[in-house]
Amino acid sequence: MNLKMLLQLIRFEHTIFSLTFAYAGAMLAYGGIIPLEKFFWITLALFGARSAAIVLADLVDRTIDAKNPRTKDRLLPSGEVSTGEAKTVIILSYILLFFSAYQLNFLAFALAPIPVITALAYPYSKRYTSFAHVLLGTNLAFAPFGGWVAITASIELPALILAAAVTFWVAGFDIIYSCQDVGFDRKFGLHSIPARFGAKNALTISSTCHAITILLLLSVFFILKLGIFYLIGVGVISLLLIYEHLIVSPEKLEKVPVAFFNINAAVSVSIFVFVALDLMI
Repeated sequence: MNLKMLLQLIRFEHTIFSLTFAYAGAMLAYGGIIPLEKFFWITLALFGARSAAIVLADLVDRTIDAKNPRTKDRLLPSGEVSTGEAKTVIILSYILLFFSAYQLNFLAFALAPIPVITALAYPYSKRYTSFAHVLLGTNLAFAPFGGWVAITASIELPALILAAAVTFWVAGFDIIYSCQDVGFDRKFGLHSIPARFGAKNALTISSTCHAITILLLLSVFFILKLGIFYLIGVGVISLLLIYEHLIVSPEKLEKVPVAFFNINAAVSVSIFVFVALDLMI
């Protein structure tokens, strides 16, 4: 497996979703731009956690993905990457997570097994419950939560609220993403909100999740007594999420990739940029 295939396997661009929230959580905990050493170990910890989680999900789902026209050409279902290679990447990534967490503080190290457990549970949960989206959100929620713990070595209310905001944000856009596979999921007995309730109702549930995300982000504004730039950032994120729901409908599912990748990348970058501006200016 060459470097290009490795980057494709771990889908590094997805890690951006987590990294920016981790940095935002760390900056809010620190009250400014975090020290370079903390930045370094937070980056490595998140990189390890997300890389392992993505490859683990693909490994568990490889036989199902091989039957899905949308996913059959991925590296594991197509056989371009072996299960042995995938397991090696997972093990090395989790070693990186635990080593980096240990360098941050003991609490970060002690909590590191939790995202491992949620990452393992997520791909299996789709076989049993329609609310697997929330479990995926919970896994990514450790980004801002972990960023906060990395700085403070403590669990505090703002960290929990940020984690909840990311949980609902991720669950919301994962519901949208799953609208592409309604027929496939129903045929093969997989569970999702769209497969259970239909695409139209699923998009309504997704909108509700994203409305909750905005309310949670606003609550952080009041709890931490943040400034105007943070508030502008929440406004920008609100507009992005509204746009996401405007371009996707049961009749316009071809827009899902734009909503999933482009808009959510903009959401994750926005939280980082506006938190940094708020704390620096």
